[in-house]
Amino acid sequence: MSGILLRGMKQGLFTTWTLGKVIFPITLIVTILQFTPVLPWVIKLLEPIMGLLGLSGEAAVPLVLGNALNLYAGIAAIISFEFTVKEVFILAIMLSFSHNLFIESAVATKVGVKWYVIVGVRVGLALLSAVIINLFWNGGGEIAQYGMISSAQAEPEGWLAISLFGMETAIFAILQLAIIVIPLMIIMQFLREKGWLHFLSDKLAPFMRILGMNKNASMTMVAGLTIGLAFGAGLMIQAVKEDNVSKKDMYLALIFLVSCHAVVEDTLIFIPLGIPVWPLLVIRVVTALLLTIIISKIWTNMERKREGTTDEHSYRTI
Repeated sequence: MSGILLRGMKQGLFTTWTLGKVIFPITLIVTILQFTPVLPWVIKLLEPIMGLLGLSGEAAVPLVLGNALNLYAGIAAIISFEFTVKEVFILAIMLSFSHNLFIESAVATKVGVKWYVIVGVRVGLALLSAVIINLFWNGGGEIAQYGMISSAQAEPEGWLAISLFGMETAIFAILQLAIIVIPLMIIMQFLREKGWLHFLSDKLAPFMRILGMNKNASMTMVAGLTIGLAFGAGLMIQAVKEDNVSKKDMYLALIFLVSCHAVVEDTLIFIPLGIPVWPLLVIRVVTALLLTIIISKIWTNMERKREGTTDEHSYRTI
């Protein structure tokens, strides 16, 4: 038992160090940037596009902060303005698909998936969902009631205070990562060495087949669905190395997860905004399923065509 604990802790520390080298500088830079003219400039640039999505110009603020930082920053920005229920729902859908882009995309590259694939899928789904909701939902014109949550937040003044705040935020992000990842790695090491992971993979095999993946990608899916991309990346990296997850399965898993990761937590945190969260959950899950199945079939057909071309070429050569 002590051996399992030690091996799990070593894996947890190694994963924290690997991901921390990505998360720390990005968190520091983006946190500092929000107190400079850079983010306001980006927000002003995006304001004309908001009308096409059924949003007012102020909606650019939570979208930029949510994508540059995280969902909590986006929600804090939402409650700083007076939006309609429809606008809040559109923002919630967009941010559920596309948030924390810098860190989560950088983390995805550690698993072996190109960052532009992750960004393209997430931003594309966010924009498409906003356009569809704006076109087909005529209600939600009343002003949203945010409940008892507050948007008040003391802002640091001066470059020294801003830099210290950035460092504090980045260090807290690493500590939070370690607190979650190290125990998870110990638990996963225990489950792996006791053979329980194989049992779980067998149970998830039918679901994985529907999505066009092998069952050895199941732990990647479980990690992303429960604790998200950033925190689940440690388990994903380990699964890719130890479970021999193929390139195709890794891409399909990540495509599913960028649409539907941390599905419970990322849905529940929108409850204080006073919007219906069940449609939010259903839209995310259905979108993830359909997108992954479609891409899986396209990928499989392309592989078959390549194999057919290769066989034909070999035959002609003979």
